[in-house]
Amino acid sequence: MSNKLEELMNTAKINELLHKKELEEKNKNGIIIALAIIGAVAAVAAIAYAVFRHLERDYLDDFDADDFGDNFDDDFIEFSDTTPEAED
Repeated sequence: MSNKLEELMNTAKINELLHKKELEEKNKNGIIIALAIIGAVAAVAAIAYAVFRHLERDYLDDFDADDFGDNFDDDFIEFSDTTPEAED
């Protein structure tokens, strides 16, 4: 009779260990799924950014620093120190 009791206790312990392993595997699967979703979202965002950068026109290529060199010197009006005399 004690043999049957020991057998029952061993079976209960084995079932408990198997149940723990199942829970650990479920947790691992959940983590893997969450990481896969995060990775997929990051990949889609990276692709969208790459397409945006490819399609966006680069306005800095149109700017030429030599075009604006000394053109501002012509815009200033030179004033003389002498004032014109009023006509009578």
